[in-house]
Amino acid sequence: MSNLAIALVILSSIIHPVWNFLLKKGVNQEIFVWLSLITSSIVLLPLGIVLQYHYPITLSGWIYILGTIVLHSLYFDFLGRSYLYGNLSLVYPIARGSGSALVPILAVLILGEVVETRAIIGISTVVIGIYTVYLWGSFSQIVKTPLKILKTPGTVSAILTGLTIAAYSLWDKVGVTHVMPFLYMYLMLLGSGLSLSPYIIYSHGLKAIRKELRTNTPSIILVGILIYVAYGLILTAFQISKVSYVSPAREMGIVVGVLLGSIILKEPYGTGRLVGSILIVLGVLLITFTGKS
Repeated sequence: MSNLAIALVILSSIIHPVWNFLLKKGVNQEIFVWLSLITSSIVLLPLGIVLQYHYPITLSGWIYILGTIVLHSLYFDFLGRSYLYGNLSLVYPIARGSGSALVPILAVLILGEVVETRAIIGISTVVIGIYTVYLWGSFSQIVKTPLKILKTPGTVSAILTGLTIAAYSLWDKVGVTHVMPFLYMYLMLLGSGLSLSPYIIYSHGLKAIRKELRTNTPSIILVGILIYVAYGLILTAFQISKVSYVSPAREMGIVVGVLLGSIILKEPYGTGRLVGSILIVLGVLLITFTGKS
């Protein structure tokens, strides 16, 4: 990875767990993340108009935008559901780790990318670290009731979140070759917010939506902006580096997420999850300095 790609990924990996932390603190995380999409679309509308004027979108570009709206609508809803039922320091590694494990494999099979040996070792180390975080945190539950973890709504939603991460990472890697990254990101936020609106309003009602707004308006707006910036940086990195390197490398944020959950939210298994986080960092170092130019 180039110096610029490394810088973009590191900055994004700090921002991303911060907005997940703020999301977890919401009253209803499904409503919270939807409101963040809507408010960020409104706040960033002037920027979206300017970008659209300077970077016209082709027909193929619109196809990729529609595809990413579908994938991200699923992603945001699954993520919100995950935090309704699960801890930040458990859900975050599972969601990010599931995608991290799948992206490099699919990038080779679908996009024809070639992954160097050192990067393969790094990716494997990241995945081992992620699942160390996961298994350590739920080990006692697995021993007592082996199948319980697979029936937990938060865990299932986190795994589904990971699958959507893998899907949109591969889709968006190609998408940003057709559309300017930050315009692509804006239209994704706008489309995802609008497409989730009927479901959120029907499922939760206006009373719950008003309560979330009254309680968390500043955080909702901040999270919307952070979502835009964090993934916009990754989309830019996709343009200059391989998705099979960028996607695992951005999971450095798992360390931050685990620390925020363990220290600030007082979630359990902090020591074990920190051990897994250290493995993740070691793997990331191998990935980010592979093919460095």
